[in-house]
Amino acid sequence: MVGAGSWGQHLVRNFYELGGLAGVAEAKPELRAAIAARYPGVPAYADLQETLRAEAPALAIATPAPTHYRLALAALEAGKDAFVEKPLALTAHEARHLATLADERQRILMVGHLLLYQPAIAWLRDYLASGEAGTVWHIHTRRAKLGKVRREENVWWSFAPHDVSVVLDLLGNPALAAVRAQGHAMLQPGIADDVQVSLRFASGQTAHLHTSWYWPLQERRTTILAERKMLVYDELAQTVTVYDKGVTAELANRDAGSFIAEVANHEPLKLECQHFLDCLVHRTRPRSDGWNGVAVVEVLERAEEAMRG
Repeated sequence: MVGAGSWGQHLVRNFYELGGLAGVAEAKPELRAAIAARYPGVPAYADLQETLRAEAPALAIATPAPTHYRLALAALEAGKDAFVEKPLALTAHEARHLATLADERQRILMVGHLLLYQPAIAWLRDYLASGEAGTVWHIHTRRAKLGKVRREENVWWSFAPHDVSVVLDLLGNPALAAVRAQGHAMLQPGIADDVQVSLRFASGQTAHLHTSWYWPLQERRTTILAERKMLVYDELAQTVTVYDKGVTAELANRDAGSFIAEVANHEPLKLECQHFLDCLVHRTRPRSDGWNGVAVVEVLERAEEAMRG
């Protein structure tokens, strides 16, 4: 495990509980001391090169986003498999390089698109695939709160990888046709705190994503507008509500009620970590493989370019 900070500590815990933790690399002495106290017998390294020389066949990387490309590249070039927190890289060119290299060297490359392992998203994926809702026309997401403001990346790159990965997954990974984006830098010049992005796909489907870390309420919600049903996933409440409503051919409103889906209550991070371990053992391609990471970064990058005009 490379990085045991605010998010990495959760990955450390899960890989340890699953019996897959061979060691932890962490630059901060106080975090290494905390790891040693909490996980006796687990080696703690100060230097990444020590982990690259270790016998463990894979690295899981949870470090600041600007370091992802460099560390993942080092892991792959050392002949190791790699799990990389989102985003895979900060440019599509770098992301494609990693995905291509992983394929060429037959290495497992997995990106931490956590929501793809959330049972509620799996339920939505299966429900939409069944055809019960009809054609999916539009997906709207909002991920907003008064959150931690970052200096090295804007809110779009910090929050949106979650929702971009879900939109692409639920729509069946269509080709992107057009992007419109607007960002507002309120707190620091040049770093957007509130971003609105509209996507149009070659399939004719559309999506709108709103991300903000300067927002009065905490909201994490995905709304799906389909031909026969409307669905709302409330990530905070962990509920999926299916609305049997819409508009008839005569343009009259139709409302036949709603129901809350029964969704399994499993910790998505543990499911994600187990999936990576299973891929290592069976040499299978992860759901969120390197090319899935590339697709997400391409959307992020195109929206960034649209924001800058």
